[in-house]
Amino acid sequence: MRAILMKTSKCLCRLTLVLAPALLAFGQVKPKLTLDEFFNSVSFTQVAISPDGNSIVIATERADWDQKIFRHDLWLYREDGKDSSLIQLTQSGHDTEPKWSPDGRWIAFLSERQPPSAKDSDDDKARKGDGSEPRDKDDKGEVAQIYIISPAGGEAIQITKGEEEVHTYCWSADSRTLYFATRNPWTKQQKDDYREQWKDVVQYRTAERGDTIFAIDLGDALARNFAAATKEMTKKKAEEEKESDVTPGARAIATTPLRVDEMVTSPDGSKLAFLTNAINERAEKYEDVELYVVTSQAASPAENKPRRVTNNQAIETHPRWANDNRHIFFIVEGGDVSGPYRDLQNHLYWVDSESGSVEQWGKDFIGPVEHYAVAGDRVLSSARMGTEVAMYTTTQPGQPLHKLQGWPGAYENINAATHSPRIAFIYSSLQKPTEVYLAESPDKLDQAHPITSFNKQLAACDLPQGRPYRWKADDGTTVEGMLIYPPGIDPNNSDKTKPLPMFTFIHGGPADADGNHFEADWYQWSALAATNGWLVFEPNYRGSSGYGDKFLEQIVPQIVSRPGKDILEGVDALVKDGIADPDRLTIGGYSYGGYMTNWLITQSTRWKAAVTGAGAVEHVGNWGNDDTTYDDAYFLGGRPWEAAQRYHDEAAIFEIDRVKTPTHMVAGADDIRVAVLEDYLLEHALYSLGVPNALLIFPGEGHSLSKNPWHGKIKVREELKWLQKYGGAPAGE
Repeated sequence: MRAILMKTSKCLCRLTLVLAPALLAFGQVKPKLTLDEFFNSVSFTQVAISPDGNSIVIATERADWDQKIFRHDLWLYREDGKDSSLIQLTQSGHDTEPKWSPDGRWIAFLSERQPPSAKDSDDDKARKGDGSEPRDKDDKGEVAQIYIISPAGGEAIQITKGEEEVHTYCWSADSRTLYFATRNPWTKQQKDDYREQWKDVVQYRTAERGDTIFAIDLGDALARNFAAATKEMTKKKAEEEKESDVTPGARAIATTPLRVDEMVTSPDGSKLAFLTNAINERAEKYEDVELYVVTSQAASPAENKPRRVTNNQAIETHPRWANDNRHIFFIVEGGDVSGPYRDLQNHLYWVDSESGSVEQWGKDFIGPVEHYAVAGDRVLSSARMGTEVAMYTTTQPGQPLHKLQGWPGAYENINAATHSPRIAFIYSSLQKPTEVYLAESPDKLDQAHPITSFNKQLAACDLPQGRPYRWKADDGTTVEGMLIYPPGIDPNNSDKTKPLPMFTFIHGGPADADGNHFEADWYQWSALAATNGWLVFEPNYRGSSGYGDKFLEQIVPQIVSRPGKDILEGVDALVKDGIADPDRLTIGGYSYGGYMTNWLITQSTRWKAAVTGAGAVEHVGNWGNDDTTYDDAYFLGGRPWEAAQRYHDEAAIFEIDRVKTPTHMVAGADDIRVAVLEDYLLEHALYSLGVPNALLIFPGEGHSLSKNPWHGKIKVREELKWLQKYGGAPAGE
């Protein structure tokens, strides 16, 4: 029945799209955005342009309601003369991280698909029963492996095998070799011995293993694949290969006691740079996250000891070699390259791989660098200033960022061709849902054209408009946010409308910001809230990015009380200006937005309703469970025993008896970023006080609610109902 309803909804949506132009011709308004349309949106996780600039691989994510998963597929846009096309390249629903070979002949990617050789095995049929029902992923033990596919199409070819997941990979400069990293592999005997000794007992930390970096010759891998497909491989040889988790034909070239998160080859092919992380991926020690270099041609790990090239208290990400084969670019997403840890905005640096000298690019730019790409002799970056994310360029570390002529909105995931001036990127604004665009060069950014139309059903709807709003905080600081108006209200003439029911929607991070962009998911649903009659206020409180490092650092050590004042003062200003109705104020947020919501319902009884998710109400237990513990200690001025009073004073739980606001809560059952115990604690406190509340727990979900699309959809559906029930704003007002 559910599938029939979904098909009916899609048919009605198509009918609406067909009739929309005719209705507009007769003066009818566009259809309003619905919950179903909102959650049928497509997001883009990666864009990779071919070396010659004529083709682009696009990684998409969309909900598969029947399978209860998010599908991850690859699409290929290509041009042949004056003709262009967009085709689906892979269809397994488990394909991510595409990378072109430097010669443009192959596209590699990671996939958790079940390999063809295992689909119809006797073992499979025995586990399935009659062979008709798929087994759960955990039962199958699927892990990410490398596949390659020709841009001309055809079947994908599996390159790596075994039970160990490929953490990261890269091409050699000559396209003949693939380098990849997995956990240090064990033989079958080692695994059997371990299971015999420990059964199902978890050895926390002590059983962790570091990574090995392997090289595999592409020609050899293709020959082995052909031999297996044609049954030319002997049974004895096949059995021998199953004895180890090492991919047949792969040779180890380096090892590390840490996890390898990202890896890139130097332009001349002689070196590999890789970025490490803690084995358990919990951010507990600064030295776990650093850049290393090894030679790519080593005969064995014994003669190829990784050389560390960064040594700081920063969180490096997105490494890329410069064209000089010496410097390595990277973005710092937290921490400081020159001193003790500080939670700063994202900044772009490069390090001299020989001397270790580090320089910042665009040092005087006030906002964060979100993405970057190397295009010939210059660096392109998408960087935030206030509520806009524009594209900038520069050619030297000491030079200022030069803004390129483009559109208002948000530019993301810039990708530059190696042998062409073309660039591909993702773009959106409040009135333009997210799509992938292609520009002939960075200097023709404003002439770029969309090459996808996955979200045209959203573009056909009557989408809300918005504008920045500024107010003065109690200490004289100017604070900014976004106002998203219900459809039909022009922000430029909004002073003529009566005060509106307002939903204060607080972003997470805290080092993030809201602005002129379009997002359609369970985390950012401003467009849907506005369509349901709410004026949505998105405050970029102290701690937000886009306003300078000093502005961001001012929440230390007042992790909730300082941004809380900013938000309350913003609401006061909106009420005073006659924009917000003081009798119909609601509030909500997720993650750090949940922290702030939990705090603010203890600071004011003005809120008629609150919706909160994955937000802590105390900091001691949260410090112990969080997988990013050193930023918690930084924000609060020390670890729990070093700043005990502040851990108490900045915690909502000790003021929870002041709460009168009906509160709706959500949490992932397996969340460790903000442990689910925080939500149970808040629920129990509100229940004991007799405050109306509801708690939804999503099984199998972590912090990101990325397992089952129904969870996010149900979350937002129920949050909208809660706001309507207690907030005083009828749906669609």
